[in-house]
Amino acid sequence: MGGSSAMEDDWELTSTNDAITMVLVGKLGYGKSATGNSILGRKAFVSRSCMTGVTSTCQLESTMLRDGRTVNVIDTPGMFDWSVGSDEIGKEIVKCVNLAKDGIHAVIMVFSIRSRFSEGEETTLERLQMFFGERIVDYMIIVFTGGDDLEEDETFTDYLGRVPAPVQNIIQTCKNRVVLFNNKTKDKVEKNAQVQQLMSCVDSVIANNGGKPFSDEIFRELKKGAVKLHDKQKVIDNLEGYTAEQIAALKKEMYKSYDDQLTRITEMVEEKLNSTIERLEKELKEEQTARLEAQKIAEDAWVKSDDEIRKLKASLQKAEKENEEFRRLAQGRCAIL
Repeated sequence: MGGSSAMEDDWELTSTNDAITMVLVGKLGYGKSATGNSILGRKAFVSRSCMTGVTSTCQLESTMLRDGRTVNVIDTPGMFDWSVGSDEIGKEIVKCVNLAKDGIHAVIMVFSIRSRFSEGEETTLERLQMFFGERIVDYMIIVFTGGDDLEEDETFTDYLGRVPAPVQNIIQTCKNRVVLFNNKTKDKVEKNAQVQQLMSCVDSVIANNGGKPFSDEIFRELKKGAVKLHDKQKVIDNLEGYTAEQIAALKKEMYKSYDDQLTRITEMVEEKLNSTIERLEKELKEEQTARLEAQKIAEDAWVKSDDEIRKLKASLQKAEKENEEFRRLAQGRCAIL
């Protein structure tokens, strides 16, 4: 296909690039694109408060930091948003991995101070862990957007102290790697400071992971296909004695083979996603069953306790009545004497 060669050309088949690659994940409207623009120092990603024109597919943009390092930022749509279907999610994951090339140095999970938190925040992390494995959390950093919405007398630390328990658990899981971003600020000093704070977290993640970016079987399969395509391309380019039509036919077959492999990889991702969904649904069902059983036990205990209290009251009333009768009889005897 026409995009196959472009995809292959994008791959660094010999890793000479020291670029840092980070991926932005989070719910639509939390400010992923605006955060990406803040990191890049320019408006590279479309960022709007409405749904029209926002990121609809994975997109990569790069910048060079003041220290000379190159940073690749990948903006994603609603990654792991189960409502769009595993086939669409699968395609986006394959595209994201393709853009990330040799691995991901940091996964930036974006939350918003302006938004109310829901169970979706916790399940996003669970989905990432289930799909990519537990070690994905070693690469995760939390960014809260909406820094301009903090109350004047409230610090970011104060705010973090009152976020819901599930979000606090995510922060703890990510070893308290959390940064506040104000994507609306025009203050260059504030802009640079928040990016430097984020990069400090990124450097810490890289150091803690021995300098190795996150990679798994999906990365390996995609790179294997790109290398194979590259090798075939070189062989065809060096062929002699073939007509232009024969060369075109060989290239068409080459790209068809590569397309077939991409299809297999995408199907592998979709199968893995479906397995993840089934596991989450099973765990959710087990949790609901356990919660109902615990509720029933608590209700039974309450009924039992209430019944015991009634019996105790009845016994107490009987004892008081008997005691009163005993006093009356005792007073009667004293009067006779």
